[in-house]
Amino acid sequence: MQEKTIQKRCTFNLMCYVKKDKVSKEGKLPVCMRITVNKQSVFLSMKSSVAPELWNQAKEQSRGKDRFSQELNHYIESVKSRLYRIHRELEIDGKPITAQTIKDIFMGNNTEDKGKTLVEIHSEHNDRCRRLAGTEYSTSTIYKFNASLKFLQEFMKSELNIEDIPLNQINEDFIRKYELYLKTERGCCNNSAVEHLKIFKKIIRIALANDWIEKNPFVSIKFRHDEVHIEFLTMGELETIINKPIANKRLLQIRDVFVFCAFTGLAFVDVKSLRKEHTIRGNDGNLWIRKSREKTNNMCNIPLLQIPKSILEKYENIKEWQMKEQLLPVPTNQKMNCYLKEVADICGIDKRLTTHCARHTFATSITLANKVAMENVAKMLGHSSTRMTQHYARVLDQSIASDMMNVEKALENINGAY
Repeated sequence: MQEKTIQKRCTFNLMCYVKKDKVSKEGKLPVCMRITVNKQSVFLSMKSSVAPELWNQAKEQSRGKDRFSQELNHYIESVKSRLYRIHRELEIDGKPITAQTIKDIFMGNNTEDKGKTLVEIHSEHNDRCRRLAGTEYSTSTIYKFNASLKFLQEFMKSELNIEDIPLNQINEDFIRKYELYLKTERGCCNNSAVEHLKIFKKIIRIALANDWIEKNPFVSIKFRHDEVHIEFLTMGELETIINKPIANKRLLQIRDVFVFCAFTGLAFVDVKSLRKEHTIRGNDGNLWIRKSREKTNNMCNIPLLQIPKSILEKYENIKEWQMKEQLLPVPTNQKMNCYLKEVADICGIDKRLTTHCARHTFATSITLANKVAMENVAKMLGHSSTRMTQHYARVLDQSIASDMMNVEKALENINGAY
């Protein structure tokens, strides 16, 4: 027996009233209907007017007994009945429900023929990008696009009780509610929510460029990224991980992959896609990794130190990974980060170990702390400029101490009272 899912219903309200600031020459007030859905309202003219003293706002009708008053009251009830019916039909069909939609249908304007919808355009965008996977877009980027579409659909279904929405009905309120949904129901941190909102904004830009909408609902919305400090390991902590005996085969492999990343600076997606053809002998006779990054397609040029070379040799003749055409036993990113937590516990490291932590460790403790030039670090990380590399650069206590010792030596000949 299948259980029926209970969807959250949108709020819907009708109110008939008179415009007191629009008095006609005959001294009458125009009668209007206000349609409200989820606190968003539109106004519908009833094409009728009534004397101020005859209008009963509590009952939303004329209190007159004459024929005109009776006809007006009957018309008000028929309009309300029609609007309620439109709302109910949209609800049953699972179609987008907004105040403007209800008004358009009442006025004879079929919103289904008036333009494209959010899910339609977002899906077309994702399909185009999927066909360009491996050339213009990485697998991880395609995954983000699909996740964003999924989040938008879940938001509309759970919060607005709709399956889709016409592009011309998206406004700032819709975006703000979606942002709140991402940060509360989806549990996204601010930066993750901003990334999904930027993808949403990209879809709106496509709509603007094709004249599918006239107004940009993002025009007054500003994005703010929180500064993130990714942890890195000191050389002492890295040595602890390298030298720690680990009996569990699975965790041993995860430790090896992490250490390899810490000595090469490869991101997760790049170490997972590392193949035999990416390792070459340079003119100096040393082994190098020459590989374009999956994320940016920028080339990485990394001379291999002894530790990463030993790790490659360790898994060189294992058939399981040869069949997968992988040089190293790299699982999914989710499993990798999950297992790294266990490695951290075993090694007594009170830091959140991730593959990105290894990349930062390479940039900070392996290279920059050993006075490798920023330009060379950028080349190994696959950055297009050193400005990107500066995000990884950290000032270590040992660097500060070393520089201050040089200052001490320079000032040792100063004579004074101290």
